Amino acid sequence: MHIHNASRIFPVTSNPKCWCYKYQMDLRQCGREKKPSFSSHFFISRFSLLLLNLEEYYFEQHTANHIIKRDCKDERKTRGSLKICSKSIIFEPDEKLQPIIKIPLRDCISIEATEDDEANNPFTWYVNLRGLGTYIFVFNKLNTCISITLSLNRASHLDKLGDQAAMITAILQSRLARTSFDKNRFQNISETLHMECEAEMVTPLVTNPGHVCITDANLYFQPLNGYPKPVVHITMHNVRRIYKRRHGLMPLGLEVFCTENDLCSDIYLKFYNSQDRDELYFHIATYLENHITEQTAESYMLQWQRGHISNYQYLLHLNNLADRSCNDLSQYPVFPWIIADYSSLELDLTRPETFRDLSKPVGALNKERLEGLLVCGQNMENKLIKSHYKSEAFCLFKMKSIRQLTLVIVFLQKLIPEFYENDSSFLVNSLKLDLGKRQGGKMVDNVELPPWASDPDDFLQKCQNALESQYVSEHLHEWIDLVFGYKQKGREAIAANNVFHPLTYEGGVDLNSILDPNEKVALLTQILEFGQTPKQLFTTPHPQRIIPKFKSLSRTSSHNVSIAESPVSPNEESFEDLTEESITLAWNNIAKLKLYEQYKIHKDTAVQSCSVFVITSLIFALDSTLKMFSKESKMLQRSVSFSNMALSSCLILPGDTTVISSSWDNHIYFYSIAFGRLQDTLLGHDDAISKICWHDNRLYSASWDSTVKVWHCVPAEVLSTKRHHFELLAELEHDVSVNTINLNAANAMLVSGTKEGTISIWDISTATVLHQLACHSGTVYDAAFSPDSRHLLSSGEDGCFKVIDVQTGMLISSMVSEQPQRCFKWDGHTVLSGSQSGELLVWDLLAGKVIERIKGHTGAVTCMWMNEQCSSIITGGEDRQIMFWKLQY
Repeated sequence: MHIHNASRIFPVTSNPKCWCYKYQMDLRQCGREKKPSFSSHFFISRFSLLLLNLEEYYFEQHTANHIIKRDCKDERKTRGSLKICSKSIIFEPDEKLQPIIKIPLRDCISIEATEDDEANNPFTWYVNLRGLGTYIFVFNKLNTCISITLSLNRASHLDKLGDQAAMITAILQSRLARTSFDKNRFQNISETLHMECEAEMVTPLVTNPGHVCITDANLYFQPLNGYPKPVVHITMHNVRRIYKRRHGLMPLGLEVFCTENDLCSDIYLKFYNSQDRDELYFHIATYLENHITEQTAESYMLQWQRGHISNYQYLLHLNNLADRSCNDLSQYPVFPWIIADYSSLELDLTRPETFRDLSKPVGALNKERLEGLLVCGQNMENKLIKSHYKSEAFCLFKMKSIRQLTLVIVFLQKLIPEFYENDSSFLVNSLKLDLGKRQGGKMVDNVELPPWASDPDDFLQKCQNALESQYVSEHLHEWIDLVFGYKQKGREAIAANNVFHPLTYEGGVDLNSILDPNEKVALLTQILEFGQTPKQLFTTPHPQRIIPKFKSLSRTSSHNVSIAESPVSPNEESFEDLTEESITLAWNNIAKLKLYEQYKIHKDTAVQSCSVFVITSLIFALDSTLKMFSKESKMLQRSVSFSNMALSSCLILPGDTTVISSSWDNHIYFYSIAFGRLQDTLLGHDDAISKICWHDNRLYSASWDSTVKVWHCVPAEVLSTKRHHFELLAELEHDVSVNTINLNAANAMLVSGTKEGTISIWDISTATVLHQLACHSGTVYDAAFSPDSRHLLSSGEDGCFKVIDVQTGMLISSMVSEQPQRCFKWDGHTVLSGSQSGELLVWDLLAGKVIERIKGHTGAVTCMWMNEQCSSIITGGEDRQIMFWKLQY
């Protein structure tokens, strides 16, 4: 079959190229009063919304006959449907062998409508084209479409694009206002309507206006034109993710996903005002709150750092959160160009030279190219790297099948996700389309592959392997800093030569402030052509991924470490490996914690702290006195009073002979277990002491006097004297009272939490603060490093858990609980916390939710102790009881 185009005959496969050329020409004329016509009309193989121009709408269709050579002996009638669009009329014949006719309204000299009673034909259209004669369409019955068609025709002949757009918008809004969602389309008659409004469904290059309706069970979209089907419906129960989107630089978009990891959404909606968008988002989000947990960039970061999601999955989530969508070609998802070696016969992913420097933009990798780009932008206010994320002038259509058009976007700066997926068809010109010639005269055909790729499928597989390689995992955070992070704009972006056109940034222009419609249309078209910079997700350096150095025992990960990569052979497991295995096993089963004993050893006040003398199974617990409880005899053996004020914290020194207790009376007390007497007293602070820690003869004390003090302490046993020797080594100043402190596993860092919610991370060797964050609204109850010291978890009076990346000081995750969690233990993945209600809660930190609730105390859980194997737990509470818990596998 051939396509007739005015005076020439083209093979069917050349038509997509013509459309691509026409589309590029239209975009290059943005802001001008009139576009050149590539051709007056097109005959193509089937109707699709992709036949519409940019920002063109399809309104309605009517049954009609196309009359050829009317009043002649060889007069012919072709039955079909006439489709009224905002910038064209399209006739689609019923007979599939007949081509579709598209007539641009701007090429119409006039459209005349007459009635012909003698021929029993109630309505005839004469569409007169400039230099191409007249098209005749006869309708079987009287219709009212002539009115809207004449209005649209007048709009197409207005001199300025802004005036054209304004008139078309007025016509569209009038049509939408006269219609409403058909409630007969509800899936169930018992559904409750929440809201209805006008919107447009967005797909690549096309927006389709209609009505949105949401009920308690379903989300509906009914296109104004009934195409491609009368109603699109999504069951609320299937929704997994929703994102607010910028569309055309305005906060008007909403995208809905029914899957966790798919690249493409189930529906993308553009609203006419942000209030409707936000209201629909509220209804969906309210439903999701009761079914799934909302994920943030920080929560995905934590999952990626811990190896629970792959590099590909993490980049996919960041793109979604940064307004990148497959439905919006000006904001198509961006992935890093990572491979630098395109000449070797084998691709060696163990060599750093195989990969490009991910800390630099592509435009800055070559010094000469960078200098040239900077010269090009020297006359601008800021330096400009002109290769950008996405430009629709680089769109290339290819016919994949008669029923499907696949869009391939070519980038100079970044890659599209398809390079790291499984469908390689976009690399092959399977239909032998005429794609033009290269500068050397060679025809453009299939994508030329490097020597190390045997075929397109092998090429994509090796790209996937490269993306998940150790080198990329170790350096991906540098690329994220450029594209989604703190080097995206501002001084850091300028220093990194990572600056783009100012209009491409979020907030770079306020379209609402532009009153001239022509200027607004020209500017919007320019931005849609040039592409948009992703939304900035991070304002501080992105943490590096944690690369496992030993084999994973039972944690599920997207990156399993093989036996060959493990430093421990299969038959030679060290004691440390066995200990690690037992700890991992314990935390994997922490939800199976069972209460097996409980004792009420306190009479008047809550248990403040507890510590265990492992050798003789002695438990030390505090209220206003120090109590020593024997687990073997199940009896309270001693109750020692040091002061008329309550004790706050206790610990047992190495050697198991001395217990240290801190008090609200500003003192620290040293109690000899063997001799049963007070051994020494240290007046440590000017106000109540809230928490103490000990390591390597150093005592760390936190106080309401806004300091944390570091003491060198030599026990009396070492000096063979009756008293300890104390020397103040450092004083860590805070602005307000310090409520809690903790050391990391290597005892190189200390975390402090204040009564006003501030978390500080200190370098102990230099007594300097590394990071300081306002994390909680209210007192910080507890704070602790993860076993690998990569992350820090804190709980506060506000009922929130906060996760901080220790290296960068970035707050990367937040969880909200129903009640404050007074104390906790965690392994970096799972949290066991003591609640204000008395329950023990088990949290999946990566999923951000409670996975188990264990009944415990009748008042708040105030303290928690865990043994080294993480298999035994002791808790104390406001109900004055201590409880003993064990895991039951």
